[in-house]
Amino acid sequence: MTSARWLDPEERQAWLALLAVTTLLPGNLDGVLQQEAKVTLFDYTVLAMLSEAEDRTLPMSELASRTYSSLSRLSHVVKKLEQRDWVTRSQCKQDARVTMATLTEQGFKTIEESAPAHVESVRKVVFDGLDRRDVADLERIGKKIVQLLEPASWVLREPRLNS
Repeated sequence: MTSARWLDPEERQAWLALLAVTTLLPGNLDGVLQQEAKVTLFDYTVLAMLSEAEDRTLPMSELASRTYSSLSRLSHVVKKLEQRDWVTRSQCKQDARVTMATLTEQGFKTIEESAPAHVESVRKVVFDGLDRRDVADLERIGKKIVQLLEPASWVLREPRLNS
C-alpha cells in the first residue's frame, strides 16, 4: 500500500480556491448567457470557437478539442444549435469521413449580440479583481495545469497576441 501524498497547508488553500473557481464560475457565466441569448456557457463556447475559425468552420473533432468536449456531447449540442439555425453540419470535401461544423449568419449574429454582455460578465467576475501581473500569472498557471491534463490542448498552441 502506498502512502498518500497529502497536501501541505499552502497547497490545500490553493486547491480549495481553484475548486471554488471551477465550481462557481460556470454557473455565474451561464446565468448571464441564459438571460442574454438563452444559451449555456457550453453552447456559447461552441459558437465562439466557430466564429473565430477560418470560414467559421471547423472539423467536429477540432471543435470538440477546442471546447474540451467528447464528440458525443458536442454532437448533441450541435444538433440543438442546428435546430436554431445557428450551425450547419456537412461532409468535408477533402475527406468524406470528416464532419464539418459551420456557424451560420444567424449564429454569428447571436454571438455578436451576446458577446458584449458575456465579456462584461467575464471581466466582472475574473479580471476586474486582477492586475496585469495577476493576469499573466493566471495564464501561466492555467497553461501548466492544462499541460498536465491535456498536453495536446489547442490553448497551448495558441499564439500570444502581444508577443
